[in-house]
Amino acid sequence: MDTVNVSLVGVGGQGIILTADILAKTAAMAGVDVKKSEIHGMAQRGGSVISQVRFGDAVASPIIQEAKSDILVSFDKLEALRWAHLVAPNGVAVVNDLYMVPVTVSSGQQKGVEDLDARVSAAFPRLVKVDALGLAVREVGNERTMNMVVADALSVFTPFEESLWLRAMAEMLTGPKARLLAANEKAFALGRAAARA
Repeated sequence: MDTVNVSLVGVGGQGIILTADILAKTAAMAGVDVKKSEIHGMAQRGGSVISQVRFGDAVASPIIQEAKSDILVSFDKLEALRWAHLVAPNGVAVVNDLYMVPVTVSSGQQKGVEDLDARVSAAFPRLVKVDALGLAVREVGNERTMNMVVADALSVFTPFEESLWLRAMAEMLTGPKARLLAANEKAFALGRAAARA
């Protein structure tokens, strides 16, 4: 298998690291080589977070070069724009249809991005938008499962079976987190249909 490069971006608290961990675990369970890196920044204060996962027959480094991400997964529309330079010319962007207003904008320190939707659409020739928060709230009743809706949308663009993703999720959500497994499994089932719509 040729190496597949996935960059996951968003802001702190959106479950980006857990989603990247589940992707890496899924790849490892599938028997392929996998490497992962992450930068938290000011994650706990709502700052940018990026995690990169590379998988294939032989992966030398966890770092993805600029314009080499086959898949960009963004948990926020503004973060999708911020990291658009990572996407390969034929890459796909899976973007959560959510705009978290930065503190600098809500406090009046700077202007918000105008025409955000149009700019996101223009930035990515292959764009898949998913209303992950809406699905998590309406269908699961838990907004914190939004990342699993995004993860399932991502799964459409990987070579791994959905059952393998679910096994990886079950292994990641153990101990006190085990009580969240059923809700996360329900959320996970929603993203694939949304990505294909």
